[in-house]
Amino acid sequence: MTLIKEQDYGTPASRSEKMVSLRIDGRTVTAREGTSIMRAAAEAGISIPKLCATDSQNAYGSCRLCLVQVEGRRGTPASCTTPVADGMDVLTQTPRLAALRKGVMELYISDHPLDCLTCASNGDCELQDMAGKVGLREVRYGFDGANHLKAEKDESNPYFTFDPAKCIVCSRCVRACQETQGTFALTLDGRGFASKIAAGMDDGFLASDCVSCGACVQACPTATLMEKAVIDHGQPEHSVLTTCAYCGVGCSFKADMQGETVVRMVPWKDGGANEGHSCVKGRFAWGYATHSDRVTTPMIRDTIHEPWRKVSWDEAIGFAATRLKAIQAQYGKNSIGGITSSRCTNEEVFVVQKMIRAAFGNNNVDTCARVCHSPTGYGLKQTFGTSAGTQDFRSVDQSDVLLVIGANPTDAHPVFGSRMKKRIRAGAKVIVIDPRRTDLVESPHIRASHHLQLRPGTNVAIVNALAHVIVTEGLVNRAFVEERCDPTEFARWEGFIADPRHSPEAVEAITGVPAAEVRGAARLYATGGNAAIYYGLGVTEHSQGSTMVMGMANLAMATGNIGREGVGVNPLRGQNNVQGSCDMGSFPHEFSGYRHVSDDTVRAMFEVVWGTALDPEPGLRIPNMFDASIGGSFRGLYVHGEDIAQSDPNTNHVAAALEAMECVIVQDLFLNETANYAHVFLPGTSFLEKDGTFTNAERRINRVRPAMRSQTGKDEWEVTCDLAAAMGYPMRYDSAAEIMDEIARLTPTFKGVSFERLDRDGSLQWPVNDAAPNGTPLMHVDGFVRGKGRFMLTEYVATEERASRFFPLLLTTGRILSQYNVGTQTRRTGNVAWHPEDILEIHPHDAEERGIRDGDLVSLASRKGATGLRAMISDRMPQGVVYTTFHHPVTGANVVTTENSDWATNCPEYKVTAVQVTLSNQTPQVSAAE
Repeated sequence: MTLIKEQDYGTPASRSEKMVSLRIDGRTVTAREGTSIMRAAAEAGISIPKLCATDSQNAYGSCRLCLVQVEGRRGTPASCTTPVADGMDVLTQTPRLAALRKGVMELYISDHPLDCLTCASNGDCELQDMAGKVGLREVRYGFDGANHLKAEKDESNPYFTFDPAKCIVCSRCVRACQETQGTFALTLDGRGFASKIAAGMDDGFLASDCVSCGACVQACPTATLMEKAVIDHGQPEHSVLTTCAYCGVGCSFKADMQGETVVRMVPWKDGGANEGHSCVKGRFAWGYATHSDRVTTPMIRDTIHEPWRKVSWDEAIGFAATRLKAIQAQYGKNSIGGITSSRCTNEEVFVVQKMIRAAFGNNNVDTCARVCHSPTGYGLKQTFGTSAGTQDFRSVDQSDVLLVIGANPTDAHPVFGSRMKKRIRAGAKVIVIDPRRTDLVESPHIRASHHLQLRPGTNVAIVNALAHVIVTEGLVNRAFVEERCDPTEFARWEGFIADPRHSPEAVEAITGVPAAEVRGAARLYATGGNAAIYYGLGVTEHSQGSTMVMGMANLAMATGNIGREGVGVNPLRGQNNVQGSCDMGSFPHEFSGYRHVSDDTVRAMFEVVWGTALDPEPGLRIPNMFDASIGGSFRGLYVHGEDIAQSDPNTNHVAAALEAMECVIVQDLFLNETANYAHVFLPGTSFLEKDGTFTNAERRINRVRPAMRSQTGKDEWEVTCDLAAAMGYPMRYDSAAEIMDEIARLTPTFKGVSFERLDRDGSLQWPVNDAAPNGTPLMHVDGFVRGKGRFMLTEYVATEERASRFFPLLLTTGRILSQYNVGTQTRRTGNVAWHPEDILEIHPHDAEERGIRDGDLVSLASRKGATGLRAMISDRMPQGVVYTTFHHPVTGANVVTTENSDWATNCPEYKVTAVQVTLSNQTPQVSAAE
């Protein structure tokens, strides 16, 4: 194994199709028109010294180290800012250039500490490399610089240090913050030798707007910005390419290692989803993998009121199987089931659902995708014919209008959020439909054209109003509809949506959004060029989640915004493998590839490969399992990598269901809230130990490779196979690659996928089959998967959850950048520096009415339960609406949410809960880093 060092070409690649020919140092070179001399030389294997240039940023031309001579031109232009031209003759190495470069380097070194032997960047320092490259051997100006060599370090950030004494003011960090991340937290202050980099108002990184994405650290050519882990451990010795295990963006990383110790995670430039960018979680919050809280030994107990006993793997597996078989003997084969994990690999998920169907003998398998994106699968399958988003992430670069609904990409999907902001800064218009004023509504250099700040629960009314404007104002793309859509279904929908009850004026009283704003947004979406819809849990986690997904698909079809770059309907998946867990057959009615268990032909294929008869009847969904447990007919549950006692709605109901069971098996990294009700704990593996694949929100299948050995002695899929065998069904694989081969054999959309192919060619986007051997970045290009697009009627039905005299406010929930989901991973990292507890955002008017001040501890109560947390006065929410996150179990925000759910999929309605907020006299509790 070796350390992966990616080549830096100095400037970004040109997208021009026109090629030009020139000579560099006597060699004939061809390059795309618009390419810099520096990049053209690098592509030809000719290295030009540089410090301020890097290929992730636009050319800057400040360091003057990359000077070249061009025949027929005066002076010595910077090669990074000078584009190639046909017939150009360039010299990169001459005595004149050597003298100039050496003089420039002398100035840099005169104001830089000479502590190379003890510097953390020793061996990985561009300044050091360039000094050697230009042949610098002495500095005529001395070494004290009379400037900033005694400047104090900023150690405020938990992950990296800023040492201004080593700064050469190349501005790469400032430009990374602006161009790559789009936060604009760093500035260049002063002039000449007084120049310095300032974070925020020069009050330190932690106190500034810095989001710790790591782009500045990655861009820094010296030890000015340096990971604390590198300072502690030293330089890495080898790299392992893998995939982040946080959100659905699916960023590719180099795990830079010393033996089995992670020194740093560096975003990989060739990563299809992230292209060299990262967020604070993927870049820095990986320490949970070796946290002291991790449980690495199996444990059992007879009752949940007894202490845990550490046992061997064989004893734990035997104990679990004996209990499950006893339950089935007493209550029947349908009395047990399992829940797969969207945090685990495709291969791990596949074997879990296989175990449940083949070893348990039923279809009682469900997944956490039930509680987030199951309406996506249903809604898109009804309209387009497939249960997934339509575009790849690069597609947004061709969008002219972004319609962002119920999503907060800068917090929940930050790497893609940065890409969206970059496109908006370049001129794309954005429409935000959200009760909360997110960063895409207004932030540095970003302002939405329209913010439809609707009341929670009224999404369908809004999407119908948008469609009404498009239909009644003659904005339908008739040519697209006639060619690509079912004419009968369209005519029925057109008549339905044209009804005046769907007009913006008619629904204004329902949504609270001014009719003029709705009309303006509809016109912009329909006429503004390539228009793309991006949505999140603010769409799906409603009683009409599936209806809303179909409503968005109707919009896209009616305007022809489907089947090419820059358009489409795109779900932003929450967890790292939500898409994959659905693809792998985690729902009780579907095998892998979204094929119904009642289909005799499909089922027969699985029966042949698996060697056993399979149940043709769909099994229980998660909420059905809970109800059946309380009813006495469901008594055993295998929970794989999920904390349902914290993440599922109406926590008291979930706890009662778990407590009623006779055998609960939890497989996870830590003793989570669900483990409080477990009889068996099977330790899991972190992403750094896994061998397999994740599938991200753009259907991209990425390899996950082990950087260290399993801390438990077993792979997770191996544990599942052992349990299946103990239940009487032999299930054996020699590797995760063999599991993927079986997935490909049984799942048409994965037919051409294999580890060998992914390792050789990189990531692939399904479907990968005979018709698309290299994958499918864009869906529905020439036609919909189902044939003709199907318009669906989307009647608005108000949620049963209503505000009242006793519960006058509406609660909606979401995520924050620094924490992830239920916080199991991020709470065990330095990320608690930004978010140590869940906070309730409340409008100033609502707070004043209740005598609440900023920072007060308040009680949040609903018809289902109550919890306590701190209040933050904020006008990001409209009057009458409050907002909180759900990252800390001490808060247990889901204790107040209801069992109301989507009519089609049972996805819980997390986003609308009637609540009351009052001052509390409880002692404040804050979750510590666990």
